[in-house]
Formats: sequence, C-alpha cells, structure tokens
Amino acid sequence: MTSAELAKPSRKQRVRTLWISDVHLGTRDCQAEHLSRFLKGYHADRVYLVGDIIDGWKMRGGMYWPQAHTNVIRRLLTMSKRGTEVIYVTGNHDEFLRRYSKLILGNIQLVDEAVHVTADGRHLLVIHGDQFDVITRYHRWLAFLGDSAYEFTLTLNRWLNHWRARYGYGYWSLSAYLKHKVKTAVSFISDFEEAIAHEVTRRELHGVVCGHIHHAEIRKVGEVDYLNCGDWVESCTALIEHWDGHIELYRLSDEQARDAQLKAEMVVG
Repeated sequence: MTSAELAKPSRKQRVRTLWISDVHLGTRDCQAEHLSRFLKGYHADRVYLVGDIIDGWKMRGGMYWPQAHTNVIRRLLTMSKRGTEVIYVTGNHDEFLRRYSKLILGNIQLVDEAVHVTADGRHLLVIHGDQFDVITRYHRWLAFLGDSAYEFTLTLNRWLNHWRARYGYGYWSLSAYLKHKVKTAVSFISDFEEAIAHEVTRRELHGVVCGHIHHAEIRKVGEVDYLNCGDWVESCTALIEHWDGHIELYRLSDEQARDAQLKAEMVVG
C-alpha cells in the first residue's frame, strides 16, 4: 500500500466546510494524488480554495500538467455538480484570475475574499494573505528570488521523500522543518500573523482563514482566531469545519501515522 492510499479516509465523511490553499497545480512538487484522495473522502456543503491553487508564475516558464493535476480539477467539479458550493479565493500565484473576480458559474464563485459564518456563529475573513506580505506587495523581485530558492528546497524535499517512501517511512517536509529552525522565517511568520490579525480586528470580525505562507496552524493571535490552511506542496494540510462549528486541522502525516499504527496492531493481533 502506498502513502497516497493511506491518505484516504476509511469512508466518506459528511462535513460542513473544507478549506484548502496553496496547491500549486502546474508544478512538479504539487501533491495532487494526495489531495484528490483527501477530497474524495469528504462530502462538504462548501469548499473554499484559498488561493494559489493554480501556479501561474511557474506556468509562464513552460507547461507541466500531468493527469493527476487534471484529476484535482475534475474532483472539484464533481463535488460542485453534486451540490457543494465551491468558492475560489484568488492568491498571488493565480493573480491572473483577479480580473475575473465576482464571476459565478453555477455552484462555483471566484472572489478575492469572503466572509464565512461558522455553525457556532463566528464570522471569519477568508483571504489568501499575500496582501499582508510586505515582500510580495512592495518587493516583487525579492518574492520571485525567494520563490526560486524555495523551489530548490522542494526539489531536495521530493528526492528525500522518494527514498523515505522506498524504505517504508511516511512523508516528511524538509522545508517546513527549516521554517521552524531559521530565525528569520519564524519572525516572518509572526509578522504575517500579526498583520492579518490586525486587519480582522479592524473589520470587527472574529477570525481569519488564510494560506500563503505554507504554515498550517490554528491558534489565537490576541482575540483573533487565526487559522491557516497550510498547503499541498510540502505539508499536505487542510481545515475542516464540523457540524457544531468546531474547526479541525487535517495533516496527511497524522493520517499516515494512524494508519501505520493500525496496520501494526493488526499484524500483532
């Protein structure tokens, strides 16, 4: 059994809302197979695509679009056809779509931001988050330079996980590990969280769901509920709202660990 197969829930689960961000379809490091299996395991009333779903930056240099990437789009369209409301929130890597904001095609909406009301009454700003990244907004050339360095790290990450999988180990993110260890990266994440929380307070909302920095987290920033979807490039994470309004952070690595433990218990039993 492959690690991708282990990511599939044991049965289809009905939930209120799913949030995913930073899929980066059109790049070699997109974990499209894992995402397709994740989406297939849930029936949701609403799915938010919180930016950078398609990587327009990368696609300028040439096309890379395998069948697995098409399968993600097909899965989302199937969900929409079966009644799921799909809300595509634009990001900086798919900023070419911002000219079409407010477009509605059946159950699919294209917006720059949205406000989601949870089952327990909280009003959450849903936004990609690049608007609160000083480098992306004011030093675009640095953003492209940083993107190239990040891509190199992801290449190392891809080869590392290739060999980990061959020896029976689960997925592990090198770039996420470096983010936790490098002081400047930690400071950048903190500054980003503070900036976006300030905007939420200014708008008198309860919290925010965002992406952009590829760092999944649920925590309080002051009085603001800060929820970051993470990504489907390095961490493979998502946010899930259940019917009571509780929001859970899904991690593929946690799913794999549980499946591995269950498999080991079955062998022992």
